[in-house]
Amino acid sequence: MSVPQSGRDLSVTVWYPAAVGGKPTIVGDNKVFKGAAASIDAPVVPGRHPLVLLSHGSGSRVQAMSWLATELAKAGFVVAGPNHPGTTSGFSTPAETPKLWQRTADLSAVIDALAKDPAWSSVIDADRIGVVGFSLGGATAMELSGARANLEAYARYCDSYKKWDCAWFVSGVGYVNDEKITVDKVDLRRIDQARFEQSNLDQRIKTAVLADPGLAQAYDPDSLKDIAIPMHFINLGEGEGIPLAVISDGLAKLTSKGTYATVAGATHFSFLPECKDGAAELLKSFGEFDPICSDEAGRPRGELHAELIGLVKDALVRDLMASGQ
Repeated sequence: MSVPQSGRDLSVTVWYPAAVGGKPTIVGDNKVFKGAAASIDAPVVPGRHPLVLLSHGSGSRVQAMSWLATELAKAGFVVAGPNHPGTTSGFSTPAETPKLWQRTADLSAVIDALAKDPAWSSVIDADRIGVVGFSLGGATAMELSGARANLEAYARYCDSYKKWDCAWFVSGVGYVNDEKITVDKVDLRRIDQARFEQSNLDQRIKTAVLADPGLAQAYDPDSLKDIAIPMHFINLGEGEGIPLAVISDGLAKLTSKGTYATVAGATHFSFLPECKDGAAELLKSFGEFDPICSDEAGRPRGELHAELIGLVKDALVRDLMASGQ
């Protein structure tokens, strides 16, 4: 599908509550990550189902959230997420990363497309829509819910913080067509300020779950106070183990219906799929030295995922299914 405002072409994956049938498949499986079982073209369970949008992190893809999406579909949600151009695995550049207005437009366009599609409009309850975002996707979900970022606050944060997103902006590298390329460093103060600080609120969103949301130091506090919907913040890890880039307890306190939870023994990368045997060594052979396959305290990633699924599902069921189906 295409986004009318930007002309961006989106590849969208949809998971849904399925009856018996369809062709078995594995979604998100590759040399590094384990995928999740699903069925293609299975009949939809009758009825109107709440819609949950997914927004993936920087340098990832929505298929990497299949471990969560499949469980939400089993619980009765239609789950849909695009691969955000310019910030996906194999096609990601520092210049595209802070353009959250494009990502929020992607998600709003997904709602529009599903609501107009005859096959989906009869399946989705347009009055019950939520969003789940991880990392940069968490920032996307925050802005879709009404949060607004302050460019100067973000630039000042990166003046002193030299890790994570701030390091990426000045790295001078990017990825296009799975190839590493040299790019210009990003001067945050030269970003389009009006677009960076604009409201990207989509009033169709009724609840949000935000896992390690990016831009945590950049949001306008007044915009957070004005958010009327439930905002469920989750940090991966505890205490000083949570990076400044994503720490969210203060954000939760500023929102009128905010909740906050932490997952002990997790790291930021614990939200990615379970790694296959030998995946860490394979990643290092390609020059990837981030601890993508490592979790703290010896807790298996599958166990961490089970806890995360519980937190996300409980929030969405409470906010979108309380009236029953």
